[in-house]
Amino acid sequence: MIILKRCMQEEAKLKMAMDAFDQYNSKDPNGEIVDSKMVPKELLYAQRMTERLLIFCPDSPEYLKLAARSQHIGRWEIPRSSYPMDKKGYLQWRNKLKDHHASIAEPILKNCGYEEFIIEKVKALLLKKNLTTNPDTQTLEDVICLVFLEHYAEEFAAKHEDEKVVDILRKTIKKMSAKAIQSVEKLTLSDKIKSMIHAAVND
Repeated sequence: MIILKRCMQEEAKLKMAMDAFDQYNSKDPNGEIVDSKMVPKELLYAQRMTERLLIFCPDSPEYLKLAARSQHIGRWEIPRSSYPMDKKGYLQWRNKLKDHHASIAEPILKNCGYEEFIIEKVKALLLKKNLTTNPDTQTLEDVICLVFLEHYAEEFAAKHEDEKVVDILRKTIKKMSAKAIQSVEKLTLSDKIKSMIHAAVND
């Protein structure tokens, strides 16, 4: 009975945090049309991350579920244009975003009653610490890549030359685990993206 009560409390706390993340991301002024309805872009991204994580790794620990949901929280607040439009500027922007996401997630998690060790685990994941040695960080990276391929690669491909798209896909696949690469076959992708992934893998 005590264990059941504790599980219910943990589930309620997780829902509270997820709802708080969603409420924050609902402020995103950028939107995407889904089923004829405009949805805040980062709210949709967060929900897609959770959906893919539950498919890819259904037994994920709580802190990984929290990190997935807050992966892009407040992303619109630091636009790409705020940094130089070159490779160095891009890397600076990405690093700043990691800090930004972690700084937003931390007080939300504290307000939801999470202990410090859970908060630190979530922050470490958002900061992409120990990517090559931490299996949890790798799992989060896998989910990020799968969500990109499933939901955003088509849009990216429409805006860039095929050569650049194949190069980005090649870099994406290199960041994925063997398990994640196998999961690509189960994604709903256009023939164009499938062909480009094939080129990226076999180039």
